[in-house]
Amino acid sequence: MSKETEPKIVEGTFGRMQEVEDFLPSPEELVFSDAPEMVKVTLMLHKETVDFFKGEAERLDAPYQMMIRNLLSEYARRYHHA
Repeated sequence: MSKETEPKIVEGTFGRMQEVEDFLPSPEELVFSDAPEMVKVTLMLHKETVDFFKGEAERLDAPYQMMIRNLLSEYARRYHHA
């Protein structure tokens, strides 16, 4: 393993941990309208999570459900073939 690809090990509150790249998109990056095939689901979320997305959606003048959907899609794309 080269120095560039070697994982960075840090000392944390819970002992030694491997630092990973922050890949989650910012709220601004979740405001886009991609129209792939949709499937309706029922999902229970923590109130704090929904409140966060509603607040960001209001700030960005966008639907909060779209932001949550886009975040989940980005996560699935990232790990689909991992």
